[in-house]
Amino acid sequence: MPMDNAELTTEQVLKRDIPWETYMTTKLITGTCLQLLRRYDNKSVSYRAALLDDDGPAYVRVFINILRDIFKEETVEYVLALIDEMLTANPRRARLFHDQSLANEDPYEPFLRLLWKDNWFIQEKSCKVLALVVSARPNPAKCVIANGGATSNGEASHSKNKITTIDDVLKGLVEWLCMQLKKPSHPSLGVPTAISCLATLLREPLVRSSFVKADGVKLLVPLISPASTQQSIQLLYETCLCVWLLSYYEPAMEYLATSRSLPRLVEVVKGSTKEKVVRVIILTLCNLVSKGTFGAHMVDLGLLQIVQSLKAQAWSDEDLLEALNQLEVSLKDNIKKLSSFDKYKQEVLLGQLDWSPMHKDPTFWRENILSFEENDFQILRVLITILETSVDARALAVACHDLSQFIQCHSAGRIIVSDLKAKEKVMKLMNHENAEVTKNALLCVQRLFLGSKYASFIQA
Repeated sequence: MPMDNAELTTEQVLKRDIPWETYMTTKLITGTCLQLLRRYDNKSVSYRAALLDDDGPAYVRVFINILRDIFKEETVEYVLALIDEMLTANPRRARLFHDQSLANEDPYEPFLRLLWKDNWFIQEKSCKVLALVVSARPNPAKCVIANGGATSNGEASHSKNKITTIDDVLKGLVEWLCMQLKKPSHPSLGVPTAISCLATLLREPLVRSSFVKADGVKLLVPLISPASTQQSIQLLYETCLCVWLLSYYEPAMEYLATSRSLPRLVEVVKGSTKEKVVRVIILTLCNLVSKGTFGAHMVDLGLLQIVQSLKAQAWSDEDLLEALNQLEVSLKDNIKKLSSFDKYKQEVLLGQLDWSPMHKDPTFWRENILSFEENDFQILRVLITILETSVDARALAVACHDLSQFIQCHSAGRIIVSDLKAKEKVMKLMNHENAEVTKNALLCVQRLFLGSKYASFIQA
């Protein structure tokens, strides 16, 4: 793509002189259209604002017709710049595109077509305008535009032309946005433009479903990473805003759960000092904590400690403080649920032993000690196998600790563990190079020799 098109600004484009009279002579615009353009073009911003207040829909009709009928790039860029200026000054003017007087016009088709033009200025402005115009439609719930059968507000249209359906618009936009995230048209602006547009459009149910079906969730994940510059912070914020909007959409859950989105969100919130970034991530985590295995994963990632640390900081946003309190309560509830024998059993059988909360929870051992007798002491046998085969110091330390807990809490713990030939294996680990392993092996051996009656006096 030529750099002059890629680096154009609205201000530069609006300095051009467009030969409107020539377009009327060749019947590409009407006399009425020319009159309106003469009145509007090259006037001050305040004068244009007054014209739009008086007769906004008429000027929108002129812009749409020019973009529909004229294909010269300089003119297309100029009209897009006029619309961009108009909407940047007052985004509410996007409602003008849905005025009743424009019932027979197609407010979407020119912009949807221009998205695919090999010109970044045209692409970026078309995307921005489409997002605003779509979001400004009067009643999105009723906005089903049939082929000439209904207008953007759901009422009948008498046009014989095929009018672009809102489904066409949203699906076309999602396709273009996903392409920008995969292969940006502009090296530095393509991705931020797409994310900014998505942050507006993902409020639309159809956009959410189309984006998920297009495997768009995985395209967001690499963008969730700590940011330092103002530009990268804004991109991070809008990316997290997209994830927050997706967290309300059930079919997106599977994609969020199977991607690395959760660890990345936790990593960012742990180190971020930007309040708006922290707020949107915490609100997202509040939405996810009760869904599927998200709560358990958050506990494993140490989110409770992070939340408690964040609570100690001085935040001005009351919604953020409330969300932090809510998330803390939810995580504590999850820890209680996670301190169950099924969770413990899964961890042991997978050989993935770590210092998760249940290992040092007296209530867990008191309530579940008899469950260790199931399947001929299967869990104890696996713990002893880990002592013999694992090369992971953390797993060895946890296995020694758990055996010593069993000895302490079970009335026949010392005899059972001895009968399973664990004593020799534990004693070997007393000389392990890792201090954590040595400490827990020593505790286990002491309890093996003293028995449960005296083991309770030995502190870990």
